[in-house]
Parts: sequence; C-alpha cells; structure tokens
Amino acid sequence: MSQGVRTRPAGSGQALSEAYDTALLDLDGVVYAGGNAIAHAVESLAVAREGGMHLAYVTNNALRTPDTVAEHLSELGIPTGADDVITSAQAVARLISEQVPTGARVLVIGGEGLRVALRERGLEPVESADDNPAAVVQGFGGPDLPWGRFAEASYAVARGVPWFASNTDLTIPSGRGIAPGNGAAVEVVRIATGAEPQVAGKPLPPMHRETILRTGAKRPLVVGDRLDTDIEGAFNGEVDSLLVLTGVTDGAQLLAAPPQHRPTYVDADLRGLLTGQPEVTEASQGFRCGGWTAVAGPERLELDGDGEALDGLRALCAAAWTAAGEGVCELDTGKALARLGL
Repeated sequence: MSQGVRTRPAGSGQALSEAYDTALLDLDGVVYAGGNAIAHAVESLAVAREGGMHLAYVTNNALRTPDTVAEHLSELGIPTGADDVITSAQAVARLISEQVPTGARVLVIGGEGLRVALRERGLEPVESADDNPAAVVQGFGGPDLPWGRFAEASYAVARGVPWFASNTDLTIPSGRGIAPGNGAAVEVVRIATGAEPQVAGKPLPPMHRETILRTGAKRPLVVGDRLDTDIEGAFNGEVDSLLVLTGVTDGAQLLAAPPQHRPTYVDADLRGLLTGQPEVTEASQGFRCGGWTAVAGPERLELDGDGEALDGLRALCAAAWTAAGEGVCELDTGKALARLGL
C-alpha cells in the first residue's frame, strides 16, 4: 500500500496469512488484555504459524524485556522466542546510541525493558540527574513508578540534557479498563520543562525501522487495535494493515478515521488472519459489501440490507471515507452502527 487517501477497505482473495510473509502483531488489545489471551488469539496464531507465516510481536510497551514478553506468550500457549519480540525500548535505545558515544550514561525513567535495551547498545543506565547523563529516556514504568522519577527527568531535561521517549501512547488497555500510558507520563515532564522529546515508538519511523531490521520481513502485515499507533505506523511505513476490534477502536472511531488512520483490512479478531477479506464494491448508489449497501446521505450514513455485521461496517467505511471531504464524518452514524450491533 502506498501513502495516500484510502477510500475503502481492500479485499484479498487469499487468506492474509498466505498473502503476507510476516505478521507484525501488536500485543495489548490484539493478543492479550490484562495478561489474559483474547478470544481466538491462541488458536488463530497457531494456524497462521503452521501455515508458514512468521509471527513477530511489536509493542510500544517498554516496561518488559523481550525475554519476559516471550515467556508470557509461551505460557498463554503461543510459542515465542525473545527474537520474535520487538519493543519500543529497543527502538529508542538504537535512536539514542546514534546520537551519544558508546558507554555514555543514560538517565532511565521506566522499567527493566529500557535498561536491558540500553545495555544491548553499549550504554550505561543511571538513576539520577546528578550522574552526569548524556541523555534522558522515558518509557512506561507501570502503575508503581514513583512520582519522584518524573522530577528526576525534569531536573536533567531542564539542564539541557537530550530527552527521548519510547512512545507517547496516552492510554494502555488493561484487564480492568483503559489506564494512563507512557504518553501521560511524558506530558508531566513536558509541562514541567516546556521541552519536547524525540520519540521512537509507533507510529513513528524509528519503530518501523527497528521492526524491519529485526524481522527481515519482505511482505509485512501490521496487525493492531489502535488507529493512532498501529495503523498510522503502517501508513508511515507504506505497508498494509489489519485492524482488529478487540481493543480500543470502536466502529464510530473507524468511520471517522482520517486517511493516515484507515486500515487496509478490518476484522473482528485474529481469525481475520486465516481468511480472505471481502471486496467492497461501488454500487449505483453508495458501496456494497456482502449483503449490505451503504450510502453517504445528506444528513447521515444510511445502511440497507442484511448479513454479516462486519460486511456492513466495511460498506459504511467506504461510504464515510469517500465522502469525508463533505463532512460526513461529522454526521450522525449512531443509527447505522446500532443496526450492526457495533
């Protein structure tokens, strides 16, 4: 997929696990939530892997090490090696290593994942702004990260030390709901200092570069649940994407997506890897997918027909995205979505 305006979801005559050599899978909201596997994830990934698809797990969460993530996935029934896990900690460590000397000290505000990634790049993690760091790096530190760590970062950044962030996701899904993510913590330091960090994680190019370097993917498919990280990251990297509706994105957000947030494919969950994707075709009026026809009317998106709810959602996306320049995304879409149960 080249960059540009996507006006409808694409179709695929092959199962996606056959059409692409590597799935670049987000974790939270795609494979698991709150540490527990999402329905159909384990079985779907097993079938895709047995069919020859390489599975790589790409996460903006910099807290855990690749070894820890791989162990967790294996415990869930998804056999995974540490080399199959790519984290924003690794991406930001590479970014820092390109700007400071080997052996330089880096003030770490976050968890063990950052420390391991920095050492992998020949850098020395330190804990205080008074340790003469050459850089400050901030990554998700979990719910128990002390407030004083933000002050430590602020002291160093205010002195002019270069500031890096693994990612700026404002929220992160958990088993109990949506919780503050690293982006919320980055905002604390930004407010205190007025500075801007260099960011490595999705949707920005350093994370895509890290992923391709580590996986060697030739025909990658990004699989995610977030429009502003997973899908935008695929858009920036000019690769195709599959949005699954098991995480933070709902139907209304998808319909209102600007071009850089529009996925190539949409499916309910990871079973979508194992099937072809239906074509959305232009009808005499509006767009058709399966048993549904969707039209961008003068005041609302209008949906007619019957069949699979996802087919109706795909047709709605085509109608909404095509007419987005006329303000359709601002119109009432609730009635159409309610009919689909979305």
